[in-house]
This record gives sequence, structure tokens and C-alpha cells, in this order.
Amino acid sequence: MLVLTTNTIEGKKIVKYFGLVSGEAILGANIFKDFFAGIRDIVGGRSAAYEEELRKAKDIAVKEMEEQARAMGANAVIGIDLDYETIGQSMLMVSASGTAILFEDK
Repeated sequence: MLVLTTNTIEGKKIVKYFGLVSGEAILGANIFKDFFAGIRDIVGGRSAAYEEELRKAKDIAVKEMEEQARAMGANAVIGIDLDYETIGQSMLMVSASGTAILFEDK
């Protein structure tokens, strides 16, 4: 499954648009507790542990989006947008959305 931020696939013809697909992942309060407890791991203003958790959440959101597109019969998702939002004071949501399409694979 191709997952692209662009709205077209160069050299390929889009034959069907299925519509919007999305996926979400929410990080709970424990990641923030772990993050602040592990503050000594921060080097140069970055925390590898926190970045890894955000990466995992992004991967989950994208995977859910791909599964939704696959169930529709799509072979690609274009126009991908990733958003990171806070929910309340202790949760972070990562969402991925895009347009599921079918393109000619010649």
C-alpha cells in the first residue's frame, strides 16, 4: 500500500477515489510520567524515549488508516496529513488522514 503526502502519484493514473480514511492513537498519562521521570535521559533537549513513543503512536495511526483503505479496495492513500493534539492535560492524540484511491499499477 502506497502512503503519500502528495495528491497524485507521478506516472500513475488514479482510476477511483474511495474517500477519506483515518486512524488515531492516543498516548495516556503514563507516557508523560515516564517522560518526566526519565528526564535524565534528555540529551541536547531531546528525549529518545518520548520520541520513540510518538513514533509508535504515529505508526499505529497510519496502520489503522491503511487497514481502512485496504478494506475499501484501495491500493494507495494520498494527501496524508499527520496531526498531533493534546487532550486535556495528560493525553496526546496522533491522527493520520488521507484519501483512499485505486491507481493503475502498470
